[in-house]
This record gives sequence, C-alpha cells and structure tokens, in this order.
Amino acid sequence: MKTIAEYSADVETSIRNLGLPGGKLASLYEPIEYGLSAGGKRIRPVLVLMGADAFGKDSSKALIPAVGIETFHNFTLLHDDVMDNSDLRRGRPTVHKKYDENTAILSGDTMLTLATKYIADVEDSKLRKVLDTFNDMAIKVYEGQRLDMDFETSENISVSDYLEMIEGKTGSLLGASAKIGAIIGDASDTDAQLMYEYGVMTGLAFQIQDDWLDTFGDYTTFGKPIGGDILNAKKTYLYVAALAEGGQTAEALRAAFSIPAGDMRVKTVTRLYEKLGMNEKCKKAVGGYSAKALKALNATSLGEEEKESFRKLAEKLIGRKK
Repeated sequence: MKTIAEYSADVETSIRNLGLPGGKLASLYEPIEYGLSAGGKRIRPVLVLMGADAFGKDSSKALIPAVGIETFHNFTLLHDDVMDNSDLRRGRPTVHKKYDENTAILSGDTMLTLATKYIADVEDSKLRKVLDTFNDMAIKVYEGQRLDMDFETSENISVSDYLEMIEGKTGSLLGASAKIGAIIGDASDTDAQLMYEYGVMTGLAFQIQDDWLDTFGDYTTFGKPIGGDILNAKKTYLYVAALAEGGQTAEALRAAFSIPAGDMRVKTVTRLYEKLGMNEKCKKAVGGYSAKALKALNATSLGEEEKESFRKLAEKLIGRKK
C-alpha cells in the first residue's frame, strides 16, 4: 500500500484533471473548482483509495469514486457556509461571498449531481452496493445537519443527542468512504461493514477531538483562534457533557454563555470546563471511540500490514494538534 501522502497526491491530481466545462458555463463550474481547490485533509477520498488497495484492487480503479466522495464533502461545506452565512472557509472567502448566494446554491446542486456521477464509476456488479452506501450516508449527513441546526435554539441537548448528530454529519461520511473503498476492492459484506464501523468510530473520535482542540488546543498549532465555539455559543461535546451534570452546574454554564461574546465569555466558560474536568472527559471519550474503531479494524480479514496503514490514518486524524 502507498503512504497517506501518496494517496492524497493522487486525489489532488485527479481533482486538477477533472476538466470541468468553461466558456459560457464558467459561472457554474468555476465556483466548483474554487471550492475543490481549497485543499483540506482529503482524508475521505484517501480512505476510499486505501480500502480498494487493502482488499486487493489497484487503487487507480477507485480514483473517480474517491473524487466523488470529496466532491460530495465539499458540496456539504458549500451549502453549510450559505446556511451559516460564513465569510471564510480554510482561510479564503466562501463561495457565496466570492460569488453570490444564488451561484453557491446552484453550483452546490451541480456538485451533488457530479458526486453521484463519479461515485457510480464502478464495475456494474458493485454499482448497487456502492450507490446504496452513498445514498444512505447522504441522508444521514442531511439528518445530522438538521439536528445541528435544531440544537442552535434548543437548551436541552443530551450527550446521546449530540453523538447522534456528529455520527450523521461526520462519522457516516468517513464510514461510507472506508466501506465504498472496501466494496471496490472486493471485500466481503462482513469486512465492508466492519470498515464502515471503523470509519464511523474514527469520525466520532475526530469530532470530539476537534471540540477539545477548540477550547484546550494551542493556537500556534491549531491554526485558528482558540475559543471560537464558545464565542459562537456552539453546542459541542464539552457543552453537552457539562450540561448533563444538571442542577447548579447547568445553571452556571448557561450563565457563562449569557456573557456577551468576547474574551470574558471564553475565559469564564473555559474555567468552568476545567473545573468540571471536561479536558479529561473529552480525552476519555476520544480514547473510547478510537478503541472501538481499532476493534472493528482488527476484526476484518485484512493482513497486519494493511491494518497498520489504517491505524496510522486514525492516529493522524485523532492524535492531531490542528
């Protein structure tokens, strides 16, 4: 198997070589190219390529579906940015800010259709399984986004509610990426499902780690200001776990978030999280889901070399500082 960097380079090359139309249709396709060119970790398409290689196929046979996964992921980011009215994405103006909102919506719709077209570029014998996996995942992502939107106006969110949301928005896409790669690589149904579980559990650990980094991370390595989730009153794992303490703790948490957005709110909420041991609770949750991911991986029929590649990928994602 290749290194993660080599798989990522293959994805970048394929994205650059898509050859989307220009000319009179440039106003539709240029925003798509702009969104896809923003970079990012490319972990989802890398998972597709790794899965195909690990289970016996040449990863080149999975390149177009892998680009499909990345196109879908960026479609969700584009529409998320419209819904959130976000100005920046990966340090650049978002599509709806660089162009306009109507363009972002239409180009996003086109990205979704392109993603489905790319995903379907597999052998006929595997088409149904791949499309079913993709469509089931897409519905879960939309459901997760709806829950996330509902959380903005809800004050009674349980830890299980939050986990359901991030499994939809984050876990299901990583799971589907690993499963689609496995299917393309001729994995058995059992192995393909275990790879899905590996991806989902890795996704849960990844998101909780991201929540932790936003409060307790190091600005110099995290790459964005610490405390952004607190400033935006975002319902993170730290928030819902603290809220679950109930009683005076819940009252203190709500009072802290009622402080006007600024350094004082960040400091007050952070101190409360520290007092409640949220640092340790996050680390414990990340460790627990990481263990579940590795348990699923170890249960597959993959050889030790292939398993080690997926372990390194999970470690890269979950053990990151940014």
